[in-house]
Amino acid sequence: MATDRIQYRPIGVVRTPFTELAGMPIQAAAAGGAEGRIELDPELAEGLEGLDGFSHLILIYHLDRVGDRPLRVTSFLADVPHGIFATRSPARPNPIGLSTVRLVGIDGATIHIADVDVLDGTPLLDIKPYVPAMDDRADVRIGWYEERIARLATTRSDARFGAGARPANEPEEER
Repeated sequence: MATDRIQYRPIGVVRTPFTELAGMPIQAAAAGGAEGRIELDPELAEGLEGLDGFSHLILIYHLDRVGDRPLRVTSFLADVPHGIFATRSPARPNPIGLSTVRLVGIDGATIHIADVDVLDGTPLLDIKPYVPAMDDRADVRIGWYEERIARLATTRSDARFGAGARPANEPEEER
């Protein structure tokens, strides 16, 4: 490795109605209009210029309340364990979250958003505008998700990836 340590400073905090993992939407696509806001560091407000012309934002954030980080997990949409890099699980070697949310409006250093699936108080690392010509891909394959993706809209989070969670490769009856 070129470096042993990379350090980031949060640019703000994400505020949402979700104060605990249990019951939280698993992905932004399943958040069903859940509203929230980003409280950006006021010193960075100038960097928001031009952002109001976009309908969606990509949020990159630190998953500060993830517990154990096994390399095999049973995802919310799976019945069997998969390698962590074949899932969208939050229990990653580097706990970095990624969500595409709808931009509702900007008021100074506050960004109002919807379709948010982030825990309240999550440290925000970066914001990028969603641009379909850059972010969408044709002819994609979605691996084992193919037969499970229909369950996304009704599946909600539980405490399995929170602090003190058991490794997700344990049999379901032991959890």
